[in-house]
Amino acid sequence: MRATVRHVAEGTYLVHGTNTNWVILTEGDAVTLIDTGYPGDREGLLASLAEVGSPPESVTAVLITHAHSDHLGSAQYLSAAYGTPVYTHEAEVPHARRDFLHQVTIGQVLRNGWRPGVLPWAAHALRSGGTADVAVTAPEAFPQSGPGPLDLPGRPVPVHTPGHTAGHCAFHFPHTGVVVSGDALVSGHPTSRTRGPQMLTDMFHHERATAVASLDVLAELDGGLLLPGHGPLHEGPVRDAARLARERAQ
Repeated sequence: MRATVRHVAEGTYLVHGTNTNWVILTEGDAVTLIDTGYPGDREGLLASLAEVGSPPESVTAVLITHAHSDHLGSAQYLSAAYGTPVYTHEAEVPHARRDFLHQVTIGQVLRNGWRPGVLPWAAHALRSGGTADVAVTAPEAFPQSGPGPLDLPGRPVPVHTPGHTAGHCAFHFPHTGVVVSGDALVSGHPTSRTRGPQMLTDMFHHERATAVASLDVLAELDGGLLLPGHGPLHEGPVRDAARLARERAQ
C-alpha cells in the first residue's frame, strides 16, 4: 500500500495509511513515531519514513496512543529489528503485551453489520492484519512519571484520555499548536457517515462514558491542528472540535 505523507507543522508529518493514521516527528536526524498502522501498512510505514529522509534505524522511540491492532501493527517489528523502544501509558502496557485484549470482537461487528460501512470496514481490517498477533514483547511506560514533555524528538506531552481503552493517550505539542488525538477524537471513519470531529462508533470503545468524558480533557488543550487516528487533518481550535464531538455523542 502507499501512504500519503503531509507536512503539517515544523518537524511534524501526518501520514494516512489504510484507514489509520500515524505521525512522524523529526528533530535533526532523529525521529519519534506515533503509532504504526495495521500490520499490512508496514510497507507504507517504511516508505513514509523514507519520504521524510529517515531510515527506520533513526526512530528513537515508538509512542503508542493505544494498543489496538490498527495502531500497534509494526511496533514489535521495529523493536525486534532495530531495538526501538515502544512506549505507552502505564495502563496500556499490559494491553500492548496482550495480557488482555480490549478490542471490538467479531460478535460485535456481526451485530452491527447492518450499519453502513461496517462490513466493508471489517473486510478491510481482516485483509490488513487486524486479527494478527501484534503483541509487543517488552512495551514500557512513558520514560517519566511527572507532567510535561517527554525527552524525545518533537517533545510530545502525553495526555491521558481513557475510555477508548484504559490507557489511551493523546499527545500535545504546545509549541506548534498540534494535538495528536489517536482514537479519542477523530474526523472520519469508514463506519461513519459524519464528517468532521466526532467519536468513533460505540462498539469500538471499551468504556463509552469514560471516552465521552475524555473529550473534556481534550477541550482544555490549546491547539489549532488536530491530527486524529482516523480521518483527515482538522484545522481550527481543538477545544471547539472536542466540544462538537461531545455534542454529537449526546
